[in-house]
Amino acid sequence: MPEAISPARRAEVIDALRRGTVPQAGLDLFAVGMERFERAVDEELDGVTAGRATFKAVRGEYGAGKTFFARWLAEQAKRRGMATAEVQISETETPLHKLETVYRRLVEQLSTAAYPPSALREVIDAWFYTLEEDVLAEGAIAQDDAQALGKAVDELLELRLAAVARTTPAFAAALRAYWKATSDGDQATAQALLAWIGGQPNVAAAARRAAGVKGDLDHFAALGFLQGLLTILRDSGHPGLLLVLDEIETLQRVRSDVRDKGLNALRQLADDVDAGRFPGLYLLITGTPAFYDGPQGVTRLTPLAQRLATDFGTDPRFDSPRAVQLRLTGFDLPKLTLLGTSIRDVYVSGLGEAAAARIGALVDDAYIADLATAVAGELGGQVGVAPRVFLRKLVADVLDRVAEFDDFNPRQHYKLTLSPTELTATERNAAAFHPAGADDVDLDL
Repeated sequence: MPEAISPARRAEVIDALRRGTVPQAGLDLFAVGMERFERAVDEELDGVTAGRATFKAVRGEYGAGKTFFARWLAEQAKRRGMATAEVQISETETPLHKLETVYRRLVEQLSTAAYPPSALREVIDAWFYTLEEDVLAEGAIAQDDAQALGKAVDELLELRLAAVARTTPAFAAALRAYWKATSDGDQATAQALLAWIGGQPNVAAAARRAAGVKGDLDHFAALGFLQGLLTILRDSGHPGLLLVLDEIETLQRVRSDVRDKGLNALRQLADDVDAGRFPGLYLLITGTPAFYDGPQGVTRLTPLAQRLATDFGTDPRFDSPRAVQLRLTGFDLPKLTLLGTSIRDVYVSGLGEAAAARIGALVDDAYIADLATAVAGELGGQVGVAPRVFLRKLVADVLDRVAEFDDFNPRQHYKLTLSPTELTATERNAAAFHPAGADDVDLDL
């Protein structure tokens, strides 16, 4: 049974599973199957925090655990002080070929161990504080000499951002203007400039004039802004950034010209990571096997396909976790049962001894195995599709009721039922919820 689980961590995990979603944190409490990746992930994150960069691809069908893996990796990154951001690729809201939009979503989702999204202001303010401390540490300027301190900080800013300023001078200009506005107490201008640095469109013209910049962030400047953000993160005590581009398989559903632009943008990102343009960046993409192997995905762009090529012809247990592409094989019934027992143990960790003992007796390992088998059976025997529904049923329908009602016995009083409205499209397809006959088909007459 887990020890020393804080009430906040327990609540975050249990509440998310009760809703049928992947928790944002606390995944180490039930990270079934992640142990085979731990050593390679540790090595890669250590390299990133030392100034290198990593590009990784994860593949798996629905329910294989791609989102879980990404958030588990984010927890490992935050333990090293890194910042993280999870961006959902969408054909309408976040198209991959528009890197300025990807950058904007990155900033909106930017978080650290101490600050939730968006942590941009806290990171930038910490950076300026670090610059001031570095200037004062030299001993040549008095702390109360605001004019000299401001000039020295400005010079140090230019020095720290020299590499970025050569290609994206607007980033450094906006930062300098933000610092001046903050120092002058002009919060409206400071907030507007912060939004512009974060890639937000339609920032007030007056604020842009204060920084000497024009227009909105475009596709070509977005990568320069990412460089600048990595520099700020590193100097403010965050040695790297984990950027997750999730559900990248949506590229398969867009027009062919848009799809090709998106694939080329991904190739550009991968090439820039390898070329050392983004020291401190761990770039992770997730997608389905069809995206990596199918005719509407990676194979359309040969250089990208060559970069991601990984041999999956052997038994999955021999897959190397150090390969550029990782294969998630999903759950079988033993793993699903182990996942359920882990969640039960997390659940009872917040209860008294008597309540915990009662739940342990009524929701024992055998019952959890039976429930896992039943849920998988309702989903056409597709165990890989079952984890979300299984955990939601276990928490909301079984554990909550045992905890709340003294006379509730799940073997006597609970019968598993699934309705189409509570399932995703993939889960409904697995459960095969189809009309029983011709008379059940609604016709629009």
